[in-house]
Amino acid sequence: MTQRKYFGTDGVRGEVGGATINAEFALKLGYAAGRVFAKNHQSGRGRPALVIGKDTRISGYMLESALEAGLSAAGVDVLLAGVVPTPAVAYLTRALRLAAGIVISASHNPFQDNGIKFFSAQGMKLPDDIEADIEKAIDGPLDCVGSAALGRARRLEDSTGRYIEFCKSTFPNELDLSGLSIVVDGANGAAYHIVPHVFRELGAEVHAIGCQPDGFNINDGVGAMHPEHLAEEVKARGADLGIALDGDADRLQMVDDKGRIYNGDELLYVIVRDRMTQQPVEGVVGTLMTNFGFERQMKALGVGFERAKVGDRYVLEGLQSRGWLYGGESSGHLLCMDRHTTGDGIIAALQVLTAMARSGKRLDELLEGLKMYPQKMVNVPLLPGIDWEHHAGLQEARRKVEQQLGDRGRVLIRASGTEPKLRLMVEAEDRALAEDGVQQLVAVDLAKT
Repeated sequence: MTQRKYFGTDGVRGEVGGATINAEFALKLGYAAGRVFAKNHQSGRGRPALVIGKDTRISGYMLESALEAGLSAAGVDVLLAGVVPTPAVAYLTRALRLAAGIVISASHNPFQDNGIKFFSAQGMKLPDDIEADIEKAIDGPLDCVGSAALGRARRLEDSTGRYIEFCKSTFPNELDLSGLSIVVDGANGAAYHIVPHVFRELGAEVHAIGCQPDGFNINDGVGAMHPEHLAEEVKARGADLGIALDGDADRLQMVDDKGRIYNGDELLYVIVRDRMTQQPVEGVVGTLMTNFGFERQMKALGVGFERAKVGDRYVLEGLQSRGWLYGGESSGHLLCMDRHTTGDGIIAALQVLTAMARSGKRLDELLEGLKMYPQKMVNVPLLPGIDWEHHAGLQEARRKVEQQLGDRGRVLIRASGTEPKLRLMVEAEDRALAEDGVQQLVAVDLAKT
């Protein structure tokens, strides 16, 4: 992927009022994107149209208005979906045959941050070449089409209802959730007014928490970033299950009646095992952080497994390149390409519930055969100029630890993408073995070449 000036792996993101997340930049971005989509639009089909959705951050209104103005000035029609999850925008873009979709969200970040990202007409991440064209256009002049060619804007009044029905359509018609008591945690984010309805309309008794946004409390002590809060609520209410989403509802964590938290690797395993009862599963894509126990169990089941870089964008690329359908991250970004074109926390939860309903088993029982390996990770300072990838002492220590582990574990060394630190991780069948391996790596003096 070509180095970008503004776009990261998931659009533009930063602190509100900073270099990019402000009204002026959003106006320029809207105009630039509008010109690119207008240029690529098929002639004879009228003006291109986009949909904009946002989460509950107070800054979303400012950014939405600026984007709308820029798109209109570029001659692009705008549908305003209001507060909806990120995967809802992907769905609406595809279902309404639009040129693209725009999401205003910083996902699991605190309210002080926000971001802007795009979906293609197919409801997937924008191709790199289109993203590059938008970047070039941002630094160009801000102009305006003639009055007769200006884009129109209107509210998409039924956006939430459309998405609720889409989510429900991914759950088998012959099954329902009657008899289940579920606590749902909307993280005070984009799904606060959606997630309770989906599970209630499928028959569950629903208790909603984290569904009272005020513009400032998104992800604040609730949601998938803080599943321990959900665990307490599930036990206190005597519920059967808990479902936690993050601020834009593309990430999932689940909790059982005992308060045990299930991460993305475990939930992906449940989904894949259920699909295997219906049809062959050729392979699964995880990331560098996917538990080694998951990888070993996939291979034991005859299912292919590949690791991608951390980030759902890279998981998606891995799935597309191999023609596989299932993948995800330990953090809870789960992709079921036979149900949606992007990661979706609500739909992923419905697939887990499908497995429970079909089998009649509890969540912990569905993990039979999966042995998660203990992980030990330590962050060490990484001084400027240190070439850790070719550091003789570190590589020698790594070889020694890998030799000790054999096929009973693995070593992962990677630089942080956000701070000057090196992450040292060892996974092993035995926790003491993992801790010993990490200590051997930590003992290396990186200042010495």
